[in-house]
Amino acid sequence: MMRFGHRRIRPRAMVGGCGEDVAGERVVHGARVEPEMERETARLVIVDDHDLFRGGLRGILRVEPDFEVVGEARDGREGVEICRFLRPDVVLMDVHMPGMDGLEAAREIYRRGLAASIMMLTVYDDEAYMLEAFKVGASGYVLKQAPTEEISAAIRKILDGEFPLSQTMTTRLLKRLAAEMREQKIPIAPPNPLTRREIEVLRHLAQGKANRRIAEELFVSVGTVKNHVQKIIAKLEVSDRTQAAVRAIELGIISSGE
Repeated sequence: MMRFGHRRIRPRAMVGGCGEDVAGERVVHGARVEPEMERETARLVIVDDHDLFRGGLRGILRVEPDFEVVGEARDGREGVEICRFLRPDVVLMDVHMPGMDGLEAAREIYRRGLAASIMMLTVYDDEAYMLEAFKVGASGYVLKQAPTEEISAAIRKILDGEFPLSQTMTTRLLKRLAAEMREQKIPIAPPNPLTRREIEVLRHLAQGKANRRIAEELFVSVGTVKNHVQKIIAKLEVSDRTQAAVRAIELGIISSGE
């Protein structure tokens, strides 16, 4: 049985198992869905098999004016189903859950285009899980034991197009990815040459730094950094900044220790 956070919305007719109860709350296959807000906010879905953790996280995020928890799920399969109805901006996904786990659910959600971004939120501080999350397309990997403000900041980084990982976790992930690529001897076509400034920005990316911090250290605007990042991604023929750092390590443009 699915059970999600509920939201109050304007009355509407039943559609494919969706409807309203007598209190005016919308129910999606037994799922409760949180209230919609008039102001523009990031719509979040929490997918975790621990009721207490979901409740605590929901309470933390509710006080953030730019976040709206629109739904919850207790396992990956329920998460996929509620994303089909709600199309959230960010899914906060646990890794290990009964039935369909978070990695499989993330893969299915992305395959079906049901959410813009997925942030893995887990207790596992392990390169293997980070690697798998990265491979399925997760937009971030954050530990549950992180301070609440760090979790909120990570969500905002994802909304800004960044990949929230601590500097230590980024270095470990890049080393693991680079080692795996060398072991598999993956052929990589030579990229278009990077400029000196692009390589400088790339070194900062490999250290897990956010655009704002890179801008401060290079004495340029955040917009300039974003332009450099976009050019780096295009030249290295990858899809995001983390893959750009991995590709650069493989090509010897930078080292994993930088």
